[in-house]
Amino acid sequence: MAVKLRLARHGRKRQAYYHIVAADSRAPRDGKYIERIGSYNPVSNPAKIELDFDKALTWIMNGAQPSDTVRRILSYKGVLMKKHLLDGIKKGAFDEAEAERRFQVWLKEKEAKITSKVSDLELAKREADKERLEAERKIKEQKAEAIAKKFADEAAEAKAAEDAKKASEEVEETKAEVNSEKETPEASSEETVEPSKE
Repeated sequence: MAVKLRLARHGRKRQAYYHIVAADSRAPRDGKYIERIGSYNPVSNPAKIELDFDKALTWIMNGAQPSDTVRRILSYKGVLMKKHLLDGIKKGAFDEAEAERRFQVWLKEKEAKITSKVSDLELAKREADKERLEAERKIKEQKAEAIAKKFADEAAEAKAAEDAKKASEEVEETKAEVNSEKETPEASSEETVEPSKE
């Protein structure tokens, strides 16, 4: 029986996550498997990988063939590096202490890269949020200016209409005064005329 280390798909549409499984190469993708050794979620950023290191190393050392994606995951987690070092011990290139020291150095470098990537992603996210807030602030200011201008225009129009109304009222008043002045002299002349008739 040929054993493959591969991914079994789970989750819903556009929200897939995968189980990393050891399965018979003839079994269906999401079908029966021998053992589950981890999970992989590519949707999150950075991708979330949980892996039972010892089980994966045991399967690799026993000849299980990983798929391309699982090979990259195992390389990322250091399983293939550990296998390489254990093969070096078998060949007599170095002893176990040296192999462990090399593996720990590799792990530290890998963790440094991962933490720097996470910090860069957080920094980029903060910068993007800052730019978005700045753009929203500018839009808000433009809207406030437009509203203030609209209210100022409406106030100016209202004032102009009120001034026009006052002017028309003053014109009416002056016309009324002029008319009343014209009527009063006639009345006074009539009054004066009437006494003279008597």
